[in-house]
Amino acid sequence: MIVIRRSAERGHADLGWINSYYTFSFASYYDPAHMGFRALRVINEDRIAAGRGFGAHAHRDMEILTYVLDGGLTHRDSMGEIQTFGANTIQAMSAGTGVIHSEFNASAQEAGHFLQIWIEPAVMDVEPSYQQISFDPREKRGRFRLLAAPQGSNHHDSQAVTIHQDAFVYASVLGSGENLRHKLAPGRHAWVQIALGNVSMNGEALAEGDGASVSAEQDLSFTGGQDGSEFLFFDLV
Repeated sequence: MIVIRRSAERGHADLGWINSYYTFSFASYYDPAHMGFRALRVINEDRIAAGRGFGAHAHRDMEILTYVLDGGLTHRDSMGEIQTFGANTIQAMSAGTGVIHSEFNASAQEAGHFLQIWIEPAVMDVEPSYQQISFDPREKRGRFRLLAAPQGSNHHDSQAVTIHQDAFVYASVLGSGENLRHKLAPGRHAWVQIALGNVSMNGEALAEGDGASVSAEQDLSFTGGQDGSEFLFFDLV
């Protein structure tokens, strides 16, 4: 079963310095029908004005992933990490017992475009940690590029961040008409989030900002739309 969450149905908040779309309930946007999917709790699409960002704030017991679509982001946290990164990088912060961090658009001239993802951990009160891995953009073209995998899993791509949940996160870029297939293991679920462009999944047309949950289906087929596509794929228990 595939259930589509259209871009226009998402929550929305425009505060001037940040323009956000919420796939699931977040901040002042509350919809009991969209509180998350499996362990996936937050997918926020944020456009942040030049030089602006989130001041220091606290998190705990959450796996927080950040994926830049355009521009750059500067991260600072209470673990002493100060990092600036752009596209083709996955950033992960395990908040665990508690961490304070800030995130600002790294550019003083251009707006930035980012995805922020929260995944609920399978274990609580872990020691906070930070990871950041960059990769060649060719690694996601026409294939699934593993971005995040469970702590202790025997995944083949060592260049992925590890998270405290049985979840695998991938990125893929497909050109117009380009095909890609994926087989879900029995009993697993998936979420697909279209970051840029458009794609069809098992014949269902998905546009930029759309998401879709997948349950009780194993064979998935993706075809890049007229504009091509970049999307994230979450393989979830």
